[in-house]
Amino acid sequence: MNLNRGADHRFVWSAFCLLIAAIHAFAADPIAIAPAKMRRVAVVDERFQSFNVEMVEVTGGRFWAPYAKSAPTAPEAPPPTQLSTPGINPALFRARPPTDFANPRLRRLAAALGPSYVRVSGTWANSTYFHDSDDPPPANPPAGFGGVLTRAQWRSAIEFSRAADALLVTSFAVSQGVREPDGVWTPDQAQKLVAFSHQAGGRIAAAEFFNEPTFAAVGGAPKGYDAAAYGRDFAVFRAFAQKTAPEMLILGPGSIGEAFPMAPTFSLLKTEDMLKATVHGIDAFSHHFYGGVSERCGSLGGAMSTTPDAALSEAWLSRTDRDQAFYAALRDRYEPGKPMWLTETGETACGGNPWASTFIDSFRYLDQLGRLARRGVQVVAHNTLAASDYGLIDETTLTPRPNYWSALLWRKLMGTTVLNAESSQTAVHLYAHCLRGQSGGVAVLAINTDRDAPHVLATSGRSGRYTLTARNLLNTKVELNGRELGLGDHDRLPELTAEPTPAGSLQLPPASITFLAFPDAGNAICQ
Repeated sequence: MNLNRGADHRFVWSAFCLLIAAIHAFAADPIAIAPAKMRRVAVVDERFQSFNVEMVEVTGGRFWAPYAKSAPTAPEAPPPTQLSTPGINPALFRARPPTDFANPRLRRLAAALGPSYVRVSGTWANSTYFHDSDDPPPANPPAGFGGVLTRAQWRSAIEFSRAADALLVTSFAVSQGVREPDGVWTPDQAQKLVAFSHQAGGRIAAAEFFNEPTFAAVGGAPKGYDAAAYGRDFAVFRAFAQKTAPEMLILGPGSIGEAFPMAPTFSLLKTEDMLKATVHGIDAFSHHFYGGVSERCGSLGGAMSTTPDAALSEAWLSRTDRDQAFYAALRDRYEPGKPMWLTETGETACGGNPWASTFIDSFRYLDQLGRLARRGVQVVAHNTLAASDYGLIDETTLTPRPNYWSALLWRKLMGTTVLNAESSQTAVHLYAHCLRGQSGGVAVLAINTDRDAPHVLATSGRSGRYTLTARNLLNTKVELNGRELGLGDHDRLPELTAEPTPAGSLQLPPASITFLAFPDAGNAICQ
């Protein structure tokens, strides 16, 4: 009987807490939004929301081991040119076979996010040898390389990109195996990869010279690699690209780790020094961003990271703006007017934290898209589609994670024209775009980062509401308007159905993400 009395007390207490939260919310002024009057602040690429596939997923090899699976007690060290990083325990890696890019579910899930870009790159690409032959590949990589990419594997990536309506983006090898005796980079391997791509019916739409040159030596470049060497090599790369693949956009430099001290134990090659050596050499300015490093790389020391308790904080979420501002300033100085691409980003570096696969990271994911679109960034490629703890899709089960459902809603609703949307309350982040596929319509994204209280919007017209919540922020399950999202029979994606909502007061639940579609907004910008 006492147990029942305790349950009654808990129910009363919960109801009391909800009442207090509601009173707190309604005590604040509602946030007024007027979709019809929102003005344009930017226009982004149709493939704005994109994703990464690590080169090691294509070739197979050693990659970050998921937290859920323990590493071997007596680990084998990774090959020396494949991320043998001082301070990182090799037990944090595990061998993985090549991804089956012909898998129907993987293709279906990727295609639902299209059109997009798929960037096949990463640190492993810097030292991957392309075996340009239908003969069996060598048992071990040739000298100066750390991995082998076969024709069949690259063909599978090309066919996947076509099936997913995802234009191919990549980078090239820069390790010792692609260098002349005097150390100068040679385009022989890049030439073979580009030529075979055309032969296989594909096309490389854009490419960075190599992955993350700010960490050049760690990423496979020769020891002592500096800005002068980068400038010398980039001149060779640019001449090769302009002659051999003139339709391929040259992205660069693909820097990372300067706005926030991710790994102070490593010597950084400064972006400014590289730009001085390669002025006006790119078509679009690219960079990478991680707000910190994961638990795996905590031993590096000094790197800023976060915890679930801080994952909804402005201090964490605003790092996106501060990092982008840092690189935008360099773009304005050395490559003025060039579009900006964020070609690799995720919850944290080193494969993500254990909670990167849960609903709590969807706040970072969507808030980041909203901030960067508002700043005019053209493309944002999430790392990864289906690998490690921060993949949009679980790599073992190919089950969509909360960030996948967030991405799907963004793709369904948020068009390419970015509108101004302002919030009078710091806990509520508002972003707005023209509604995709609806002339005059407006889509609003409202993120309530307040864990304890709802907040209220005052809307001027009817809308369709899509609210994402989870029973626990650290849950891998997410609900849309109170119904759990999941695949149906034969991997059928669920209907993302809006809840009709009249004009007036609209409550945002605590720690929730809400998309609002205003099809009748009549915004002249969106006609």
